[in-house]
Amino acid sequence: MRRVSINPGKVAWSGENPGIYLKTDPRGTYTTLALFFRVVLSPHGRGHAALVIGAPDVAKGWPDVPNLILTDNQLMMRWIVDGWVRKMPTFLGKAGLGAMTWLDCDSVEKRPGDLRSRYSETLRGSGVTVQMIWRDMGPPLPVEVTKENSATKEHEMYSVFLEAREAQVIVNGTALAGAVAERQFFGRTMSTAFLAFSETWVTPMPATRPGDA
Repeated sequence: MRRVSINPGKVAWSGENPGIYLKTDPRGTYTTLALFFRVVLSPHGRGHAALVIGAPDVAKGWPDVPNLILTDNQLMMRWIVDGWVRKMPTFLGKAGLGAMTWLDCDSVEKRPGDLRSRYSETLRGSGVTVQMIWRDMGPPLPVEVTKENSATKEHEMYSVFLEAREAQVIVNGTALAGAVAERQFFGRTMSTAFLAFSETWVTPMPATRPGDA
């Protein structure tokens, strides 16, 4: 397909969407799944969220297990969870995602520091503090995903990824189980912890057929 300067599609949402996926056994299943959201544009406004699934296969929420989402815009995040997160291969069919507890967030604190060595996001609210920490970042990678290859199969996705060699998810002072592992990501081996900046999801224009007016 010929590349054009202005994408004719419609922006669904845009912002930052770093993630941390951890395993206790590098060859096993994920023991901790976490995503951070800083959404700057969506049909439901702006907002932040920390989505943490510390017991992916357990159909319980907080405080029984660390399955929760902390957000300052629940309407926006319910739309994103239903339209995007539930369709991501890593989260697909996870009982903990469906059972997670929704909590209100009061504050968000970003501590970039030297982006090559450490980056963190801290969210507080409803008696819960969630810290997400990434360490030892690789070089920025431009990512461009077609509709056919995207998680939703409905949107194109553009972003800038930085792999992290180490990462932690901490809830109320307790680090969740697991360590960074490796995964296959569009034909290359990448870390399961990453920063994702300038992430934009686009609904492409329908393809025109010969003879369409």
